[in-house]
Amino acid sequence: MPSRIEALLFVSDAPVSEPALGRALGATPARLARGLEALASALRDGERGLRVQRGPEGVQLVTAPEAAAYIEHFLGLEASRRLSTAALETLAIVAYRQPVTRGTIETIRGVGSDAAVATLRARGLITDGGRAEGPGRPTLWVTTQRFLQHFGLERPDDLPPLPEDIELPPEEAGAQLALEGGAVLAQAVPEPDAEGGGAGGAASEVTPEVEIAGDLAALSSAAESALRAAAEQGTLSIEVPDPGGSPHPSPPPQGGREAQESPDDLDSPDDEDDAGPTPREG
Repeated sequence: MPSRIEALLFVSDAPVSEPALGRALGATPARLARGLEALASALRDGERGLRVQRGPEGVQLVTAPEAAAYIEHFLGLEASRRLSTAALETLAIVAYRQPVTRGTIETIRGVGSDAAVATLRARGLITDGGRAEGPGRPTLWVTTQRFLQHFGLERPDDLPPLPEDIELPPEEAGAQLALEGGAVLAQAVPEPDAEGGGAGGAASEVTPEVEIAGDLAALSSAAESALRAAAEQGTLSIEVPDPGGSPHPSPPPQGGREAQESPDDLDSPDDEDDAGPTPREG
C-alpha cells in the first residue's frame, strides 16, 4: 500500500483528505494510517528528497527541509523572508497552544498583538479555526498547512518539546475543533471587526525583523521566552469561564512593553512566499 499511496499523492496537485485516500484505495482508516506511516518512515529513513505531510488541508508530498536551500537557488526564489520578532513570538504561541484567542496571546505577551496576528494571517501561517465560548465569542487561531511547509513539519504536533518546567495556559473554553489523524482542522469563520476577550488596553510594540528560514529552534525559543516571561509576571491566569458562566478576570499585562506597533509589521500578502519545503507539483 505505501507505493500506491505515494503514486496517488504524486499525481495530486493539492493536499488529499484521508477519507478520499481511503476510498481511492479501498482501505479502512486504520489500514490507511499504517500505510501512511510506512511511507513516511521509508522516505525519512531512505534519505529521500520527499516527505509525507499530514496537515489541516490533508495529506501531500513535500520536499525535505534539508533540500530547501537548493530548491530556492534552483528556482531563483528569495532565500528567506522576514518577520518581526513580535510576529515570530505570536506564531510560536499559536503553534504551541492552538487553538488560542488573541486575548490569550496578548495576556501571555503583555502587549497588543493585532498587527502581528494580521501579518501572520496575511502570510497564510495562521487562520481562524472556530470560536471560543464567552463574551464576544472571540476567534480561535490555529496554524495552517503553509506553516507546516515552512517549518518542514509533517504534523502540527511534531514541534520540538518545550522544557518540562514551562507551563502552557489552560485550554480555551469551548475550543471544539474537528481532529483527524492528530491534525487540527481549520474551520472557515469570518473575522469580526473586534474580538472579545482581548487584553484590553495592552500597549503594542515595535520590534526588529528577523530572518525565518524554517528555523524550529527559533520558534521553540520564542515560545519558551514568552511563556517564561508570562510566568514570572504572573500573567498565565488566563480568563476561563467557571461552570456558572462568570469568567474569572485575567490580571492586566505586567511590565508593559511600550510604544506602538509599527505599520511595517503588516506585510503585504504579495510577499507571503516564505522559505521552506516546497509542495510537490504533480
